[in-house]
Amino acid sequence: MVKLLLERGNVDPNRPDVNDRTPLGCAAYTGHEGVVKLLPRRNGVDPDRRDKKDNSPLSWAVKNGHEGVMKLFVDREDVDPNRPDENDQTPLPYC
Repeated sequence: MVKLLLERGNVDPNRPDVNDRTPLGCAAYTGHEGVVKLLPRRNGVDPDRRDKKDNSPLSWAVKNGHEGVMKLFVDREDVDPNRPDENDQTPLPYC
């Protein structure tokens, strides 16, 4: 379904929700590995974009125990695993 939506010209894959979480952040939060693989391939999708509490998609994957999703982010050069959230915590303490 996500692939079909992305093929439409009027769908913004970076549009945040009320918590400033993008579709990629939501996919990481819920553990949708296929969506996490698909979205960063889109031009302009930031795999390290933070939400209102300064949590990254990687942070959410780690906090919610989504190991496969976490690995997808850690393997990327454009994701900073050492950047802290609003509580000055990096994703590592949650592992």
